[in-house]
Amino acid sequence: MKIAVVGGGPGGLYFALLTKKARPDWGISVFEQNRADDTFGFGVVFSDETLDEFLQRDPESYGRIRAAFAYWDDIVVRYKGQEARCGGNGFAGCSRIALLRILHERCRELGVGLRFATAIDDPADLGDADIVVAADGVGSRLRERFKDAFEPTISMNRNKFAWMGSTRPLDAFTYFFKETPHGPICAHTYQYEAGRSTWIFEMGPDTRAALGLDRLDEAQSARAMEALFAEELEGHPLIVNRSVWRSFPRIANKHWSHQNIVLLGDAKATAHYSIGSGTKLAMECAIALSDAVVAHPGDVPAAFAAYEAARRTPIEVTQHNADVSMAWFEHMERNFDMKLRQFAMVVMCRAKSITWDNLALRDADFVRQFEDEWYETYFQETGLDYRNTRPTPMFTALRLRDLTLANRVVVAPMAQYRAKDGVPGDWHFVHYASRALGGAGLVFTEMTCPSPEARITLGCTGLWNDAQEGGWRRIVEFVHAESGAAICLQLGHAGRKGSTQLGWEKMDHPIAAEGDNWPLWSASPLPYVVGVNAPPAELDRAGMDAVIADFTQAAERGSRAGFDMLELHCGHGYLFASFLSPLTNHRTDDYGGSVESRMRFPLEVFAAMRAVWPDGKPMSMRLSASDWRDGGISEEDVIAIAQAFAAAGCDLIDVSSGQTVVDQAPVYGRMYQVRFADAVRNRTGLATMAVGAITEPAQVNTIIACRRADLVALARPHLADPYFTRKAEGWYGVRGAKWQEPYLPGLTQARRDAEREREKLTELQRKAKPSRHS
Repeated sequence: MKIAVVGGGPGGLYFALLTKKARPDWGISVFEQNRADDTFGFGVVFSDETLDEFLQRDPESYGRIRAAFAYWDDIVVRYKGQEARCGGNGFAGCSRIALLRILHERCRELGVGLRFATAIDDPADLGDADIVVAADGVGSRLRERFKDAFEPTISMNRNKFAWMGSTRPLDAFTYFFKETPHGPICAHTYQYEAGRSTWIFEMGPDTRAALGLDRLDEAQSARAMEALFAEELEGHPLIVNRSVWRSFPRIANKHWSHQNIVLLGDAKATAHYSIGSGTKLAMECAIALSDAVVAHPGDVPAAFAAYEAARRTPIEVTQHNADVSMAWFEHMERNFDMKLRQFAMVVMCRAKSITWDNLALRDADFVRQFEDEWYETYFQETGLDYRNTRPTPMFTALRLRDLTLANRVVVAPMAQYRAKDGVPGDWHFVHYASRALGGAGLVFTEMTCPSPEARITLGCTGLWNDAQEGGWRRIVEFVHAESGAAICLQLGHAGRKGSTQLGWEKMDHPIAAEGDNWPLWSASPLPYVVGVNAPPAELDRAGMDAVIADFTQAAERGSRAGFDMLELHCGHGYLFASFLSPLTNHRTDDYGGSVESRMRFPLEVFAAMRAVWPDGKPMSMRLSASDWRDGGISEEDVIAIAQAFAAAGCDLIDVSSGQTVVDQAPVYGRMYQVRFADAVRNRTGLATMAVGAITEPAQVNTIIACRRADLVALARPHLADPYFTRKAEGWYGVRGAKWQEPYLPGLTQARRDAEREREKLTELQRKAKPSRHS
């Protein structure tokens, strides 16, 4: 075969040498538009895992690369004149030019043709190549030439960054955070060879403009940054090499190949530099592409399909983590009121791939120092003293008005669709009682409706008559008598999403039986699914008054039933969410238009409920913080709504997202909705509850420790295991909420089993860690 690689970066070169090594009879050439000794940037970073992969694939190049590496194990966070250090990370860096020279040398040894100062715009210029590897970087000419086939999406990071170097030595990967009157700046720094270190300066565009950096040339900009970071540079100069201020481009492609052309490296996908994975991704993809091409000689479509199958998911996962990390740096000022250790914890855990447990495995001292600070601060702020017991953050209490929750774990609202005429029966009793006994601090009811017309389905629970009130009282009394949990009543109105079949039938479709459907109402007469759901009537003033009366009587019944807390459901496209979102509220009266007008009716309902709900008991509201569609609710809307509800007596914002419109496009992933709770919590100071794809106790601890939310709600994990929290108690060696006497023998056994399981898993993780290369 004849293979042409367009682009002589690390990914293209590594693909060429590996493929030529496996198939010496193939003709492989690399075409690079720059000269052989040109390089842009300073150092590149690899993890220990990546180094182990290099060792396996080509020991010859690995040995030379290893000799050029600078190694470090620690990550240092410098913040407000203090330093926090976290070990156990295992990284190596080397000069980009040194890496390229090593790969050039190895390619020549294997017979790869190298042609420099040769730009390729048209694959026809490459002759009769069987495969063309487009490894020509962020601005790939080949990708752009065939963009209709590859379908790239390119979005620009809001922050501005400049990549510089310095002679200042560093013994760890170090984040220098600098406060200025115009906003924060972060310097991402690491040493890549003796006497040389990389310094990537990052700040918001307004900060850059206010500092005048947008008016300076490359040299002037370096001198300005030297002055700003004089203390951190310790007298060392900054070095420039095309060190212009720019925004990071986030690149993805719907298709990775077209005819005989295949994308590799930054031409295919980029990951923000804050997770140090750009060169790593390029070389890992080079390995996969080489494997696929060698395994399918002569069958180009099969090779490309195998390559994409091997790497599509890892790339998307890495990009998602990088996107989360990038977003944190865009809003780093939100955490600048934190003390050192908590701030450092947030920096370490910002991308979600590092959680409480694996951070403790990396550096137990770092976690202990965090605990020293965190528990002392919590005692000073709340009077709750965990300074000696240190049960992990998820097992600390939380006060909301007169209610004290035993821990931060919440059983999320989960629709059961098993009610008869709205009455919670034996199924509901067992469901809620078992989860209350499972150790969670708070149990939510499913969305309960204050009238028959407010229901989603015929199986929804209600609270509009004495039988329903009695059914709920039976459950609440058991929870109070036999568990340490509190229980919250969630009230909601289905709006235009009502009168549908049960969740496991044809979801969102009208009830099949003729005559069983009921009229629908919404903010505007827009059906949820056109052609499927009936158009709702636009709720008028009389209808609003009736809804307010329904919710008021339901709140009174909830109080009599003994619920500890009350939530108004204003999310997921239901009635009140339809008022809040501009996608579903097209009104021209006082209840449409601006966010202040759109929230007017939900606030009227909340205020009426707050007026009859006991003053010492907390109330919350559930909010969809994103519609996952252009033109939907904005973060500024969400902040305004949260603050308005807090002023009306709301104690907790339950932050969810989506389900507003049928053509939403969520970006799923672990803890994918936590960022919305984080934004509300850290922009307003209001207590929040995080939800969405949270599955592990380690994640709960991380969310609480990093102040992303005050409570963490889990749904599916509690469906699968009502005793999720009890098992976490055993895992961490904690004596949690009330254990019932008949179950006490199980407590000791649970702790023993969890201790053995944790020791076994920890040992496996230690063995699985890559070797240290220093």
